Amino acid sequence: MNKLNDISNFYFIGIGGIGMSALARYFKAAGKNVAGYDKTPSGITSSLEELGIAITFKDSVEEIPSIYKDIEHTLVVYTPAVPKNHAGYQFFIQYNFNISKRAEVLGMLTQEKFCLAVAGTHGKTTTSAMLGHLMAACELPVTAFLGGIAENYQSNLIQQGEEIVVVEADEFDRSFMQLYPNIAAITSMDADHLDIYGDAETLQQSFRDFAAQVKEDGILFVANDLPLAGITVGIEDDAVYTAINVKIENGAYHFDLKHPDGLLKDLALNLPGRHNLSNAITALAMALKYGCPAQKLAKALFAFKGVNRRFTYRINTADHVLIDDYAHHPTEIDAVHNAVREMYPNRRVLAVFQPHLYSRTHDFMEEFARSLSQFDELLLLDIYPAREEPIAGVNAQELINLVTCPRKQLVSKNELEEKMRESKATIKVMMGAGDIGEEILKITKNFSK
Repeated sequence: MNKLNDISNFYFIGIGGIGMSALARYFKAAGKNVAGYDKTPSGITSSLEELGIAITFKDSVEEIPSIYKDIEHTLVVYTPAVPKNHAGYQFFIQYNFNISKRAEVLGMLTQEKFCLAVAGTHGKTTTSAMLGHLMAACELPVTAFLGGIAENYQSNLIQQGEEIVVVEADEFDRSFMQLYPNIAAITSMDADHLDIYGDAETLQQSFRDFAAQVKEDGILFVANDLPLAGITVGIEDDAVYTAINVKIENGAYHFDLKHPDGLLKDLALNLPGRHNLSNAITALAMALKYGCPAQKLAKALFAFKGVNRRFTYRINTADHVLIDDYAHHPTEIDAVHNAVREMYPNRRVLAVFQPHLYSRTHDFMEEFARSLSQFDELLLLDIYPAREEPIAGVNAQELINLVTCPRKQLVSKNELEEKMRESKATIKVMMGAGDIGEEILKITKNFSK
């Protein structure tokens, strides 16, 4: 931590990333000089620029402000998603600057704090956002670094003090191995990021390794169906922390929480989907174990508005619903489908999906096809490559050939809005982790006219 205190300049390569931007906000609020590079402008980069953070979108050494070329007082933070041939990155390497991955910096920030960390291939963003919100609502001195924009705060950073840190523990590139939490949770560990891990067993071992890093006197919560030793959380089952008396009223879950110290009654969650109910149980368990007053948690949970692009309603009228979700893995698509069917039984549902990464599409081609086939209609966009080069034989056409729903079509972004307007489905769901998020905003604006 002292190392970070002594640094006055922070330069971020990939500053528009959701995790990177949270750190940039944090150091800017701490009075540090902050600037960075990103490939393309976005809503996140615009919000950072409004804070006075200089951002360049041109990969050129000349674009780096001179103050950040001071080796002694500058820390360069980068994300593994940035290619190693990036000119700015190579400049800092050549001149032996102090360079750290985002995960390493997050690890430094948590070393001298009470750390609560949420890991899992699915659910970690919403759960950590809920947890940060619950602790902030209990007026605790907490800072939360989130992997999404929390709607209550319109930010991926919650700042209410420095004593407690809530973090999303990311398994990508084994980033979470930089963390040594006091209280941790693992929500899921389905196969993913096989381009990094190679196989499902290696991925699962990384979660076991993360679990072993919980401090000796610390606590680990685990979803009840995981093959891990820890305090279990679940829904209407034999978990140590479990939701009981669950019912849906006016689009919200109402339930009681059974836990070792008794029963927390009359809770309500305004987010659809049993996966979100599971996230809420995990966040409540962690908050209770920390010592949050039980009487404050019910009101705080009811007030939680969710995370942007996690089952976000862009349009919500009696005859037209448009839902936006970050789902980019078959299990996440299943969760969205189940939530839609639970909230809108007997309604026709159109899914729009943009596959993310050639490697993920290759690894889960049949699983994606099965998940997408559950919808009544499908519009499929081309694969968003992100950091990857194409893989021979892996394309959207191959995927749609395997989909069995009666109405399916491969579409370009240019024709997407027209095809969506042609659909008779009154419920439309747009999913993906690529630039489909920008398309959704455009379409929402045009549909609302």
